[in-house]
Amino acid sequence: MRAVDVIRKKRDGGALEPNEIAWLVDAYTRGEVADYQMSAFAMAVVWRGMSMDETVALTRAMLASGRVLDFAHVPGVKVDKHSTGGVGDKISLPLVGAVAACGVKVPMMSGRGLGHTGGTLDKLESIPGFRVDLSLEEFERVLTDVGCAMIGQTADICPADKKLYALRDVTATVESIPLIAASIMSKKMAEGIDALVLDVKVGRGAFMKTRDDAEKLARTMVAIGRGFGKKVVAYLTDMSEPIGSAVGNALEAKESIQAFAGAKFTRSDLRELVVVLGGEMLRLAGAGGPDDIARVLDNGEARKKFRQLVVAQGGDGTAVDGAPVFAKAARMVRVNAEADGKVKAVDAEAIGRAAMLLGAGRRMTTDKIDPTVGITGVPLVGTVVRPGRAIALLHVNDESNLAEAEGMVKGAIEIAADPSIAFATTRILGRIEG
Repeated sequence: MRAVDVIRKKRDGGALEPNEIAWLVDAYTRGEVADYQMSAFAMAVVWRGMSMDETVALTRAMLASGRVLDFAHVPGVKVDKHSTGGVGDKISLPLVGAVAACGVKVPMMSGRGLGHTGGTLDKLESIPGFRVDLSLEEFERVLTDVGCAMIGQTADICPADKKLYALRDVTATVESIPLIAASIMSKKMAEGIDALVLDVKVGRGAFMKTRDDAEKLARTMVAIGRGFGKKVVAYLTDMSEPIGSAVGNALEAKESIQAFAGAKFTRSDLRELVVVLGGEMLRLAGAGGPDDIARVLDNGEARKKFRQLVVAQGGDGTAVDGAPVFAKAARMVRVNAEADGKVKAVDAEAIGRAAMLLGAGRRMTTDKIDPTVGITGVPLVGTVVRPGRAIALLHVNDESNLAEAEGMVKGAIEIAADPSIAFATTRILGRIEG
């Protein structure tokens, strides 16, 4: 078999056989297919697309390129949650604690932030001492002992996806639903889980800007999961404005920990996503629903479980108790409202890019981030504002991009003298089940 023949077949609109896809991915992983050939294949997929059978075959091939975890000997149902990425998306921290407190095992492999979107690993690492680089043996031990574990993708999990993802990032082939779906689902199917809840973000701060595109991606991933014999449910959730009031790694970790303190201490949008998505994880495991997640958040059981996780992975457990152990930026800069009215819109992508300018995000995967910087006090749409009062606080160390970031935040928060503007009632836009 030759790479050029597989590329030509897809370029000309043909449907590839599973053995052709498997050969191409395996040969690429072993270095027998060159980057320029795989780039041509990826571009052919962008233009010609893939059928569901082809997409499942691609997922299987990438999964087979590395190690597949098997937690069958670990008692209990194993369920994970995956988000397609957003601004202020910090829900994994309280969600994992709450779901595990309800008796469901949560083996979670997460990613790092790139561009305007944040990453769960970066938030976890802002907790002093927290290790996300556990070996797979340590991962299994923590999962068994605590009931949940949170790590990054290891070198022997889906190495084909790691190579292809890096290639897509520099060849303008990221925006392909089959390639996105196969990338996400190959890693998730390698985790040894029984079920998966997908949080597919929609809107200005998401990679999927339109509901149609988000729904196509969600349906594709649900179908892939079904092809692997897994229970998979996807939610479409609104990412037009940031989740919660904080953007930036230590700032988001601190806000997510507030969710363990009960409803009156947690912003409603953050709590809703934890309760709904966590409740779905329980439902798939046959262990309860949203009311159970709300209960363990309010009675302290979720906090206790997350604290156990932090300590088991080397972190300072007092961070979960509210101790002032998080590092802080050198100064805070107020961004004030310039008019009376209500917040009409908050551009999530602009807020995310402003935080990135301050050092909270990465332009390239190799960039270093500053965990202490970011933005807090971001208002919800519907918030009443007054001139001279703060609508955001910038947490700053390096001031070289401060003026640009401040202007970006001011431009992102639109204020209008319209009394009819109201708070959004929900972040949940839809639910898709296979």
